[in-house]
Amino acid sequence: MRPPKILTFSGSIRTGSYSATLAAIAAKELALLGAEPVLISLQDYPLPIYDADLEAEEGVPQAAEQLRSQLALADGVFIATPEYNAAVPPLLKNAIDWASRAKGAPGGGGHDPFKGPVFAIGSTSPGALGGYRAAMMLRQVLALGLSALVLAEQAMVPAAHQAFTDAGDFKDERQLERLRGTLRTLIDQSALRAGLRA
Repeated sequence: MRPPKILTFSGSIRTGSYSATLAAIAAKELALLGAEPVLISLQDYPLPIYDADLEAEEGVPQAAEQLRSQLALADGVFIATPEYNAAVPPLLKNAIDWASRAKGAPGGGGHDPFKGPVFAIGSTSPGALGGYRAAMMLRQVLALGLSALVLAEQAMVPAAHQAFTDAGDFKDERQLERLRGTLRTLIDQSALRAGLRA
């Protein structure tokens, strides 16, 4: 049996982004836990602000088709989001909106990009709630808007500006263990849903 493929990315492309650091740690831990992580950056999928007129005139951008295919080929998805004004960043919401409109690049294969994989959410914030409000909004977009299966477990990182070392690791082993718990569940549920594990 092959290991479950877990797509991992951040909702921020800022240099030094806390959520990008969380996504990178998640990818490393997924490999250690026996999964096949695929770490991407939304910087490699540049997209205009979603506009139905633009879609009607020019079609879905190639970057959206490519992102859709990455999602469709995954057994699980871990998204790390920052919190902007108690919400998900526009970069992340826009990427999801475009991917939901795409049909998939030729040869993309896989399953439905939102109804196939199992999703897990991570969030970061310098505040005490660790991006909780952004995580809840992302859950609503995925579960209610796109009928995705989203795990109840979340990996939230409060005081994110103090949470990581210069090398990009957690300073606190307890935060790492909480992330590992979420990732173990994501691996197990992704494998079950993909028929990789009885």
